[in-house]
Amino acid sequence: MKIAIIGTRGIPNHYGGFEQFAEYLAKGLVERGHDITVYNSHSHPYQQPEWNGVKLVHCNDPEDKWGTVGQFIYDLNCIRHSRSQNYDIILQLGYTSSTVWGWLLPRKKSIITTNMDGLEWKRTKYSKPVRNFLKWAEYLGTVYSDHWIADSLGIQDYLTKKYNIPSTYIPYGAFPFEEAESNCLASYDVKEYDYNMLIARLEPENNVDTILEGVSRASNKSPFLVVGKHNTKYGEYLKNKFASFGHIRFVGGIYDINVLNNLRYFSNLYFHGHSVGGTNPSLLEAMASQTLICANRNEFNSTILEKDALYFSNAEEVTKCLDSIRKQEYQSWVDNNLHKIKHIYEWNKIIDQYENHFKTIYSTQHEIQQNIPS
Repeated sequence: MKIAIIGTRGIPNHYGGFEQFAEYLAKGLVERGHDITVYNSHSHPYQQPEWNGVKLVHCNDPEDKWGTVGQFIYDLNCIRHSRSQNYDIILQLGYTSSTVWGWLLPRKKSIITTNMDGLEWKRTKYSKPVRNFLKWAEYLGTVYSDHWIADSLGIQDYLTKKYNIPSTYIPYGAFPFEEAESNCLASYDVKEYDYNMLIARLEPENNVDTILEGVSRASNKSPFLVVGKHNTKYGEYLKNKFASFGHIRFVGGIYDINVLNNLRYFSNLYFHGHSVGGTNPSLLEAMASQTLICANRNEFNSTILEKDALYFSNAEEVTKCLDSIRKQEYQSWVDNNLHKIKHIYEWNKIIDQYENHFKTIYSTQHEIQQNIPS
């Protein structure tokens, strides 16, 4: 099948979860014999027309000049280009800045299937007018798509109750990480199992402030690595607030998956503060890299982790975990989470589910067309 993926900044990943997902999915589908195109920002660091057999289309992205408005223009440019192609299927990732252009999607030529992402309108960083807009954008995502994908059972239940639409549940995936090497630790001045960490976009709904407040109060002064781009307004706020705590280290974004896996593997505790949306890719990667996870207490995290993690709801619980928990005492939880990755969330299994979804909607569409009287 000829399939396009829109809704990301592009691949290879230099940004976040959707980009990492698009990278793995596109490469996996090419290996299964499909013709895959991913739409990239014109400013993406990788400027070649192809990556590991995946075709890349670079569209003008004025976000660096116009800010948020530029995201909408970029999505418009991607959709306009898709109209000139003959894709069998277009996979749309998310809805925040794309579904306002949904009426332009080439639905007569291509089947549109949308990964509805999380509940973006719940993000506290947005003002009330923006959150109201996101609710509307979410609704448009249900109007201008032919099929829908939910990345968590919670999102699938929400789509059924809110919009009465059927959706296909396909979570994100991860590759098991079992060949750890401690060589990269020296670059971050940390020692095996003698540091704690988090990886996240530095945004309020990821509970970074709550986690770091707990870190600052803890008696345990082992290094705490904060991995994520911090040259933002909120990042500056966090750096200023915790500037007097030398063991809290803002190390910036890291996009080398091998480095990330090793840092997670050799950490004592890994904090996952995401509270909005479905299955977060970084949570599955943490499970796959055999780290002991302390997650924000919410249904999206607990559905995946079940009883094999620590949970926190406030800074006091973060402090308690840091001062009393050692990874070696919870190896069975680590092993259980790795088992889930291998048997439920392993990337090849997830790619198979996406391929089956594409085959199903493609064959169904052709059956409908064949039964339409000429």
